Amino acid sequence: MEMISAIVYQLTKNLSMDEIERSGFLPYYMSHTTGLFPAASSGDPFNAFVFQSKGDAITDLHEDLAAEQKARTTYDNILRLVRDHPDVEAPIRFLREREIVHYQRFGEALRIVQERLDSKNYYIMNPEFDRGTC
Repeated sequence: MEMISAIVYQLTKNLSMDEIERSGFLPYYMSHTTGLFPAASSGDPFNAFVFQSKGDAITDLHEDLAAEQKARTTYDNILRLVRDHPDVEAPIRFLREREIVHYQRFGEALRIVQERLDSKNYYIMNPEFDRGTC
């Protein structure tokens, strides 16, 4: 998040009012000037609802895998738009590569968790909570 915020800051810090108006950045500027305000592309402010946790290792690892893939897809989309901005493209490529590695590690963690559970029963209980009760 810090890297994306730094990129946004660098791209917006010297905008003229004319550039702000022509770019569609005016509604954001009206509320936040060029200050950083984490929000979804829909304009919804960042909130803790983006963090999904159920307290079940299998469920949470699947959520982590999905989050990494969604981030990678977002970076792919950004890369299609910034081909003429190498100062933006390089850090986005780094972040994209990091998402791929995270996805691989979460996949390995899921495999390890599943190997350590009784494979006949791991969908009928929460192994983080129901130890020895099933």
